[in-house]
Amino acid sequence: MKILVGMSGGVDSTATALMLRERGHEVIGVTMMLWDGRYRGGPRDACFGPGEKEDVAAAEAFCASFGIRHVRLDRAALYDASVIAPWRAATLSGRTPNPCVLCNPLLKFTIPDAARAAGIDFDMFATGHYARIERPAAGAATGRVRLLRAVERARDQSYFLHRLSQEQLARTMFPLGELPKAEVRRFAGEHGLREIAAKPDSQDFYSGDTGELVGEEDKPGDIVDVSGKVLGRHSGYWKATVGQRRGFGLSGTPEAMYVVEIDPVHNRIVVGPRPAAVRRRLVAESANWVSIPPPAPGCRFECSMKVRSTGEPVPRVAVTVGENGAFQADFPDGIAGVAPGQSAVLYEGDAVLGGGFIVSAN
Repeated sequence: MKILVGMSGGVDSTATALMLRERGHEVIGVTMMLWDGRYRGGPRDACFGPGEKEDVAAAEAFCASFGIRHVRLDRAALYDASVIAPWRAATLSGRTPNPCVLCNPLLKFTIPDAARAAGIDFDMFATGHYARIERPAAGAATGRVRLLRAVERARDQSYFLHRLSQEQLARTMFPLGELPKAEVRRFAGEHGLREIAAKPDSQDFYSGDTGELVGEEDKPGDIVDVSGKVLGRHSGYWKATVGQRRGFGLSGTPEAMYVVEIDPVHNRIVVGPRPAAVRRRLVAESANWVSIPPPAPGCRFECSMKVRSTGEPVPRVAVTVGENGAFQADFPDGIAGVAPGQSAVLYEGDAVLGGGFIVSAN
């Protein structure tokens, strides 16, 4: 089989390409070019920063040494329009967007379309994501492709992939979904890729001053408690996120204070003790149902849910499906730090049912 592999220059995508080649497949490496140089970036950028040049060089060097064809796709303008611009707008409105949730369905997993448009022929697309895909049984007349959590829970990236379409999943492979990261590093090292195997894991999508991406000068304002009492000053409300405990300009309080609300209209950050940050209901919109058909409005079911990429899903969440891609989730035990703009992703066991963007929580 001829497999197109999305490559970033890191150990996961490099190991993916090498594993598939060792299994007898013809591999073509492809790397997206996202960095246009307009921002300074930071020291630990995951996929959007000035280190892109070195990452691309690493991917090309690997492909050259193993006789693998490598191609570049310039997607900088698309990334700016599809990821950075919505991220900027959401951040300035007081929400906490997740750029990876947007990037995957709109850029990374549209690579096959761009590659075919460029005349590249292949059968399947593979990436180094830690997740799994379950396909319908052979001969089944109907059935959906299901997105599953990775075997190594600490590495699971299914949260970031919940907005993929059935078409995108059907043409995709995740060879690392069954493997622990330590084994992937060992595999790369044993094949002479010690430098790549030793690369540290990537961090946030952009580790520089996010004020660059927001495009705003510092805008000092009040940090207030839930009663409105002024406790301190911030330098820009967009630098904080709901659930944050430190790093937003407040110190010296008798108890730990958490961000419970971002108020862009009044240029305020509202904080409170941990109980004030707990929410028991959220509403999400623009749902994408990935492993199940879209439920009918009024449908109710119980599942587990994640409201951020880290940690285990919260169990016993009661979901009520609304109109036009909305759903309500009730969790009587409460969750701290439910941030509008993030995704509420629903699970049943290992299967990702779907998810939507959080618009409110109380």
